[in-house]
Amino acid sequence: MLSFQTKIKLNDGYEIPIVGFGTIRVPDEAIIMAIEAGYRLLDTASMYKYNESGTGDAVASGIVKREDLFVCTKLWTTDIRERRTREAFFESLKKLKTDYVDLYLIHWPAEGFIEAYQEMEKLQKEGYIRSLGVSNFRKHHFEELFEKTSVIPVVNEMETNPGFQDLETMEFCRKHNIVLEASAPLGEGRYVNMEELQSYARKYNKSVPQIILRWLLQKDIIVVPKSTKKERIIANADLFDFELSEEEMNYIDSLNRMERSYADPDNFNF
Repeated sequence: MLSFQTKIKLNDGYEIPIVGFGTIRVPDEAIIMAIEAGYRLLDTASMYKYNESGTGDAVASGIVKREDLFVCTKLWTTDIRERRTREAFFESLKKLKTDYVDLYLIHWPAEGFIEAYQEMEKLQKEGYIRSLGVSNFRKHHFEELFEKTSVIPVVNEMETNPGFQDLETMEFCRKHNIVLEASAPLGEGRYVNMEELQSYARKYNKSVPQIILRWLLQKDIIVVPKSTKKERIIANADLFDFELSEEEMNYIDSLNRMERSYADPDNFNF
């Protein structure tokens, strides 16, 4: 049975919490509030600018032991293209105020991502990274990666919401035991006013965002919602006292229109 403390076993033997806290554009105090509310997966990135340092302050705060936190950060496109993976990683590590990260992701499949991943493999062997993963990869990116690397990514963080479900990539990841993590799970709020989802929310005494997050969890997809307000931080984890029916799950599945909320991994310019 799913709970806030549920963890998913990764293909390298480590475990990752099924619910985490996203740190993009949130103040430092929100990260502290998330840890106090029970979140143990902290999802940040070098692109989030000051949020890596804020995450590091939270890690170093001593609210919980370092080993009880799962810290994830990401390698940005500029660093990939400039072949400075190692330098960028240690810059992140310094900001995070820790001597290792639990998960390091390639943020986008920018030109040079294979060489970047190869350098990440070295950092993993040196003990600085526990698990390697990627973000915003599609099937063909994995096929390229697999040709020249030896460590299968443990996670693919990719846009997944009712209106955008890349089923081909999702199937490929599951075939290779790569855990899915949803970015943009609420589709920039475009589903909040959908009548059917509102009816589910009334039925379970939840909000539409909670319905969508629960839909993802029942598909074994990690969610990392973010918020700046304590009540919403708590609400985003209040997902375990109800279960969507098969019919309700199928209806949300049927909303897929392959309509992205943000950039396409095959066509981005940052």
